[in-house]
Amino acid sequence: MDGVFIGGCRLGECNYITHGNYHALNLTLLCKRIMEYIGLNPDRLRVEFMSAGDGNLFVDIMDEYTQQVREIGPLGKSEGIEPAELEKRLAKVIKQIPYIKIMTNEKMGTHLEDPAEYESFFTLEEVSKLFTEMISYYIDPEKCQACMICARRCPVDAIISAKKEVHVIEQDKCIRCGSCFEACPDRFDAIIEIPGGEPVPPPPPEGERAIVKKDKKKAG
Repeated sequence: MDGVFIGGCRLGECNYITHGNYHALNLTLLCKRIMEYIGLNPDRLRVEFMSAGDGNLFVDIMDEYTQQVREIGPLGKSEGIEPAELEKRLAKVIKQIPYIKIMTNEKMGTHLEDPAEYESFFTLEEVSKLFTEMISYYIDPEKCQACMICARRCPVDAIISAKKEVHVIEQDKCIRCGSCFEACPDRFDAIIEIPGGEPVPPPPPEGERAIVKKDKKKAG
C-alpha cells in the first residue's frame, strides 16, 4: 500500500473501557518510527480521531491525505528502495513483530493526551535498539533434559526436539518471543538469555546430542 489511513473515535470518548483508540495511536506512532528506521516515509501512515458527526472534517482530512500520498509517490520507488530490498526489510520487521510487541507492551498502555507528545513518544534510537540489541536464546546442552516443554510452547516450531536428545533453537526461525525461556522448568534452568550483539554459541552437532545422565552420588 502506498498509504494507510486509520480513523477512530475521539480520544477519551470511547464507549468501551479498554479505550482501544489510545492503543491504536501508540501502535501507529511506533509503526511510523519503524517505517522511518527501514527507510520509508512515515507520512504514508496517518491516524485521526473524530466523532460520527464530523462528516465535513472527515472529507477534508481524506482529501488532504489522498493528495499527500499522491505527492509522496509509489511505495519504495519514491524512497529509492528496490522492490527486492524493500521486501527484505519488511520481512525482517514482520518476523520480529512478536518480539517488538513484548518489548513495547508496557508503553502501549500509555494514554497520550497532548499531540505535542506524539513525535517523541517513540524515538528512532529506541526503535533501532529493538532490531540491533535483540535478545537471543540458547539451550545449554549441559542442563537440557529433553523434556520437550520448550518445544511445545514455541509458537513457530523453532526448536529441534527429540526424545533423550539435547534440544536446539534454530536461530533463523526464532522470533525472540521468550516463550521457551519462560517455559523451561526452574529445576533445569537450561535456557540462557544472550544480550543483543553477543554471538550465540553453536549447538552440539547432530549425532552428539544424546542426553548423558549424571550418576547420582552414592550415600556414604
